[in-house]
Amino acid sequence: MKQNEVGILKDMLYEAIFQTDEKNLLPRDVIEQPELSMYINNWGKPDDLCLVAEVDGKIVGAVWTGILAGEIKGFGNINHETPEFAISLYKEYRNQGIGTNLIKQMIHNLKTRGYKQSNT
Repeated sequence: MKQNEVGILKDMLYEAIFQTDEKNLLPRDVIEQPELSMYINNWGKPDDLCLVAEVDGKIVGAVWTGILAGEIKGFGNINHETPEFAISLYKEYRNQGIGTNLIKQMIHNLKTRGYKQSNT
């Protein structure tokens, strides 16, 4: 992810939210709640990584990771050394293998940086 694209994480975070009623979507400001905003606030620390998927020059999805072990922990927090994943694609680009490819590439990048699978 390029530094000028960090704002896309807000869009991706909103798209990642499970919407129980597609006809009555949650308001966009739901991402400002601490348990959600932590996935994008202060993004860009040394352990943070992000990959985006582009189609015809348009960003259509992203996978990003970071250590989310502060006072408020992420939904998938394992420990203070294991990055947590977030992934999102715009609806029209789902079920095409794009997300799978993003995850595989991110896992490769994390292994390259020395992160190991954690079972704790």
